[in-house]
Amino acid sequence: MTGQAARTDVSTRLVHVGRQPIYDRSGAVVAYELLFRGRFDAVDAEHRDTFATSQVITNTFTEFGIAEIAGDRPCFINLTREFLVGELPLPFAPDRVVLEVLETVAVDDEVVAGAARLAAAGYRIALDDFVLGLGHERLLGLASHVKLDLLGTDPAQLDELVAISRRRPGVQLVGERIESAAELALADRYDCELRQGYALSRPEVLTATSLAPSRLSRLRLLGALGAADSNLDEVLRVVTDDPALALRLLRACNSAAIAPARPVTSLRQAVVLLGLGQVRQWAMLMVVSDVAGGTVEQLADAVTRARLCQHLASGVGAAPESAFTAGLISSVAALLDTSPAALAAQLPLADDLVDAIVTGQGPVGRALGLADAYLTGRTVEAATDDPARKYLDALRWSTRVVDATRPV
Repeated sequence: MTGQAARTDVSTRLVHVGRQPIYDRSGAVVAYELLFRGRFDAVDAEHRDTFATSQVITNTFTEFGIAEIAGDRPCFINLTREFLVGELPLPFAPDRVVLEVLETVAVDDEVVAGAARLAAAGYRIALDDFVLGLGHERLLGLASHVKLDLLGTDPAQLDELVAISRRRPGVQLVGERIESAAELALADRYDCELRQGYALSRPEVLTATSLAPSRLSRLRLLGALGAADSNLDEVLRVVTDDPALALRLLRACNSAAIAPARPVTSLRQAVVLLGLGQVRQWAMLMVVSDVAGGTVEQLADAVTRARLCQHLASGVGAAPESAFTAGLISSVAALLDTSPAALAAQLPLADDLVDAIVTGQGPVGRALGLADAYLTGRTVEAATDDPARKYLDALRWSTRVVDATRPV
């Protein structure tokens, strides 16, 4: 890379997701509850539960990938009223999650109707810390799981809660807050199908390095998606301008309800597979989950290289969009403290695109090689038409991108 590479203040951050195993009667891990692990700086108390849920969803599906978090096991995710009534989206497949209705949610007609829509769509509903008298019994007919606080609930109340829950066929009891042999004995007494608590396993915090997407880019994306004449090309322009946003959408494509039947070869294909509706939903969650997060700064090296690869692609018979995607992923890997191969393995990329990133093979690999040759001062093939002009164009473009994505 050029002198730009000397900059080390690229905006990255650590992202976290907590997970606590949920066991069956035999002691096998059958699910995980996903937990918020982060800071609530700059988030008012009234919105902290919604912020936490948005962070958990965004980090799980677009930073780690659901398979890395849970393998093939389902995940229990806490929901607030905003998600239940449809004010905020759930852009993932029903089969991967169990939606927990928090005990703090005031259950009214709108919440009941929202939960019914989610259940009809195939989502499983769990009632968290289920007690009587708060209105949550109105959701019992929709629930697949009832979570009982075995430590903090009076035994007489537990008897009643279990009796009421057992009248609903198919409902599984989850005994939670099992912190000693006494709570474990209660789980056995009530024949709880699932168990969770410190006596079985404490939560584990998973951590990854992430690029911090620009708040302005996310807002621009929402604007492009919300326009009456929104179109794929405009959405792609916004996504292409923000490497962090591009990576998140690639991971979302790998994790979301439309997990691709065929590998992805470009950002355009990823956006098409997700659909503008899904991209809009992820953008909305990113705005909410990153309300207290940082922004992307000084990613000009990565963007310049990706853009230069795109410019050089046609001269070596490579698809320009695939060359941009390969250049972006291989450049961003170092910022995430990982290898291009490791990062490519997390994304739903076609084999030839992975080969280009990892080994430099094929037309896209040649485009990467030409870009690196120019950026390091080595000789560039004569067949390449005016690489200096293409580099200057890429540099000007990356400068505009960086300027446009500074903190707002």
